[in-house]
Formats: sequence, structure tokens, C-alpha cells
Amino acid sequence: MQPKIKSKKTQIGKQKGPKREFSFPLEKENFMIIGLGILLLVIGYILMSENSVDGFLPTVVAPILLVAGYCVVIPYGILKKPKSEITQVSGQAAEAETSNIKTS
Repeated sequence: MQPKIKSKKTQIGKQKGPKREFSFPLEKENFMIIGLGILLLVIGYILMSENSVDGFLPTVVAPILLVAGYCVVIPYGILKKPKSEITQVSGQAAEAETSNIKTS
């Protein structure tokens, strides 16, 4: 004889606890910075497409623009926190410092 296997009934669509609000982590300022980085990349590739091997623009300026776009501007646009989030975090830290410290 095989043992009976009880199946667990799952409730699909019902959540336990309160619903969380979804907020997109990037704001307009972040997208503008990322757009600036993409613009730097486009300008860098246009300068690099020049047919001169010994030219100053394709060998010096274009790689600098590409590295700046890929390694500096676009990551900064992704990692930059909104000002409202920074003030909320610093406000909570100030409250925590004043309420937990006892002086006598």
C-alpha cells in the first residue's frame, strides 16, 4: 500500500499582509543624466568613425568621451538617489540619534 499524499491548497491571488506601494527608483533627473551619457556615447562613436588613423579626434577625444559615458555618467545616473529620499533617511537618522542617547 502506498501512503496517502495530502495536497496543500494554495490561495492564488490572495496576499497576506498589507499591499506595498510600487515606486520606480529612477526619477526624471536620473533619466536626464543617463540621456547625457548616451549623448556622449553617440558623439564619441561619431568622432571615432572618422577615417583618419593619425587624427586627434578619433584617437584621443573619442575614447575619452566613450570612457566618460560608460564608466562615469551612466553609472552616476543610475546610482544617484533622489533628494527626497536623502532627506527622509537623514531625518530618520537624526531622530534615532536623539531618542536612543541618554545623558545624565
